Amino acid sequence: MRPSLLKSASDVLRRRNYSSAAGPERKVAILGAAGGIGQPLALLMKLNPLVSSLSLYDIAGTPGVAADVSHINSSALVKGFMGDDQLGEALEGSDVVIIPAGVPRKPGMTRDDLFNINAGIVKALCTAIAKHCPNALVNMISNPVNSTVPIAAEVFKKAGTYDEKKLFGVTTLDVVRARTFYAGKGGVSVNDVDVPVVGGHAGITILPLFSQATPASNSLSPEDIKALTKRTQDGGTEVVEAKAGKGSATLSMAYAGAVFADACLKGLNGVPDIVECSYVQSTVTELPFFASKVKLGKNGVEEVLGLGELSAFEKEGLEKLKGELKSSIEKGVKFAQSK
Repeated sequence: MRPSLLKSASDVLRRRNYSSAAGPERKVAILGAAGGIGQPLALLMKLNPLVSSLSLYDIAGTPGVAADVSHINSSALVKGFMGDDQLGEALEGSDVVIIPAGVPRKPGMTRDDLFNINAGIVKALCTAIAKHCPNALVNMISNPVNSTVPIAAEVFKKAGTYDEKKLFGVTTLDVVRARTFYAGKGGVSVNDVDVPVVGGHAGITILPLFSQATPASNSLSPEDIKALTKRTQDGGTEVVEAKAGKGSATLSMAYAGAVFADACLKGLNGVPDIVECSYVQSTVTELPFFASKVKLGKNGVEEVLGLGELSAFEKEGLEKLKGELKSSIEKGVKFAQSK
């Protein structure tokens, strides 16, 4: 990549609140780095000046990905690791661990269909995290996030390393989609848009709060808001169907994962007022895990923020999502405790 192109890519990321200044040395590990999300995520994290060491792990193919990414002229030192026997070394000393490992969605497949395969993968990886880098911030991308985050929590509890402030379900893609769709329909600049997205990370559990979107748009009708909500909830399916069985939302997910990881690094480095939506242990509702705005700091979650004022449509959506989200959480807990 030519320096001018690298600068251009970095500038784009900075405009989306991506870091622009170096800080303390930080190690980031990506588990599942040779996959469809992992490869572009590795590229984006290599571009982040907050990353001094980038550890890429997968069951196969990682040396090639690491060699490729390592040639980019940015400061992060890249190492590739492959197979179970190298997982510990990949994780050792990590500040942030990002987990996109697992199988992707295919046409007709729901996130729930992914459960049996991805749940086992997540459990094994989190067992290794508990042993080799128990103080790391863990960013869970592997679907179904509504269940894999509770699985991770149970694994860490069993190992005696659980810290609710350091476990995150990455729901940033829902925010990215809501911003994009809202800006397009509302006729506002996408670079200025913010839309909180709460609940979970699948179907109706995804609840964008367009009533709290900034800047406000007066051109959107109630029907528009309903359509934008549905499109945000079905964003993953839209991509799966458009790729006609040849992939899922890998590129946009990698971008969203990189944005959230960057926010975590900023928080660790003491940058004030870092707020992102994330699926975390929560008392915002009666559910034990819930996505909402989270203030990030040196220990991970500094504060889980409330929902704010909701429209009647959003209140209805909140009540509708609770049953499904509760079931997904319980499914994850049951899996972790029964194995």
